[in-house]
Amino acid sequence: MISAILLAAGESRRMGRPKQLLAWQGRTLLEHCLESLIDSDADETILVLGHEADLIRKSLPALPIKIAINPDYNRGMASSLRRGLLAMDPGSEAFLVLLADQPGIGPEIINTLIRRFRKADPKRGIVRPVYRGLRGHPVLISTQYLKEALQLQGDVGARRILLNHPGDILEIEVDQDAVLKDIDTPEEYQEY
Repeated sequence: MISAILLAAGESRRMGRPKQLLAWQGRTLLEHCLESLIDSDADETILVLGHEADLIRKSLPALPIKIAINPDYNRGMASSLRRGLLAMDPGSEAFLVLLADQPGIGPEIINTLIRRFRKADPKRGIVRPVYRGLRGHPVLISTQYLKEALQLQGDVGARRILLNHPGDILEIEVDQDAVLKDIDTPEEYQEY
């Protein structure tokens, strides 16, 4: 079982308004990301909300997802990841960490990571996409690192796990630069 954790708890300070609610191809940015996960081979989707959680939750249509609320979202991304991990099905073998400001990541990229994870040498417990030599997101991580992930602090997300286990990473070359792009500012939103 693969659990997908969509981190959407941040304050969107640089954007000046909740990024999750920005219009994107006829839906919100958040809906687009959620639908990509739902349409993928991930077995469950966990949405982690924090800042403006009630407003964002009310904006969502009925979807087959779990919602975890992070009241400590101001403590950084690690606190949101922890909430998502604690909501994860206990039978999960791995978790995919996706950011809510990367609408270009569709089901095909997610499915490629999941397929390669399932075929990988068991020592390769981390799978991440690479575009033209540049490392991107999302990252798929075996639950063998769950204890370590639950102890992460600050605004680093799962990056610390990757730094601690470079030999366990399987990098998958993809042909889409979407794995490198996120939307943080009004200018990036307009450009994207």
